[in-house]
Amino acid sequence: MEWTDQAIVLGVRRHGENSVIAEMMTRERGRHLGLVRSGRSRSMQPVLQPGNVVEAVWRARLEEHLGDFRLEPLRLRAGKLMESATAVYGVQALAALLRLLPERDPHPHLFEALDVILDHLDEPTAAGELFIRFELAVLNDLGFGLDLERCAATGSAQDLAYVSPKTGRAVCRVSGAPYADRLLALPDFLVPQAQKAASRSSLMTGFRLTGYFLDRHVYEPRGLDCSAAREGFLQAMLKALARVPAPDETEARA
Repeated sequence: MEWTDQAIVLGVRRHGENSVIAEMMTRERGRHLGLVRSGRSRSMQPVLQPGNVVEAVWRARLEEHLGDFRLEPLRLRAGKLMESATAVYGVQALAALLRLLPERDPHPHLFEALDVILDHLDEPTAAGELFIRFELAVLNDLGFGLDLERCAATGSAQDLAYVSPKTGRAVCRVSGAPYADRLLALPDFLVPQAQKAASRSSLMTGFRLTGYFLDRHVYEPRGLDCSAAREGFLQAMLKALARVPAPDETEARA
């Protein structure tokens, strides 16, 4: 068997003296592993860095075999990703999320989303918002998608402010006010037709929201711990945001 697909390197592990087993997120075939012969050579090590985009040719005698990868570099951005802690942790955290999905299960939209996020990991606000949306997409593909379009109580799409921890459905401010202490806050940038960019506080709200449902539906039932890289990404993002002047401060200086 043989196929060719575009892929993003997620990681590698040593195999034998000179080879590695490479883990890729492919466009059409999901997360896929394969043996790269001479993967520890000088020419291949720069290619096999997480975040790089390659053309992958996979060959095996039978579909269920590990198979061999032959790789051609298309876009080597790992060097840029190593320049900031946000990006370093971000690549690891994204790979950990994709490992929650079954191997070889196609998720082309997640491939596209991953490619976009990797281009913005050096922008803390954009990276944070995109990461939260990626977590929501992974939850959806695992069968635990949140319904943030309309209020669960009234059916209205206006003034959504909360999310039910039981159903994962949005709740409008008026209906949710009496139960606010038992509901999760909905960050304003996730509200349908939202025009506001994410702020530091709304990003924190978003990470609490997705973290809650990942723990409840994925990590706890599987007996797993959340990836340490997620916390590393969050702390690196907050540290980077602390160095960014607030909008009113920037205007005052101008």
